[in-house]
Amino acid sequence: MKEKKNHLYVDSQERSILLHSLVELKNQLIQHGRYTDCVDELIFKVVNAPIKRMKIEYV
Repeated sequence: MKEKKNHLYVDSQERSILLHSLVELKNQLIQHGRYTDCVDELIFKVVNAPIKRMKIEYV
């Protein structure tokens, strides 16, 4: 069975907020002595995600 893929489209401001919150979560996990592997993977994916230009029309 194929794994379902989800795509998330965010603008530069949302991307910045997402990165800051992931780093904050990582810092909290480190303070509690827990593993940060999954958060590290998410940070890596967000930083290296391709930028796709989209035109949005408001009605």
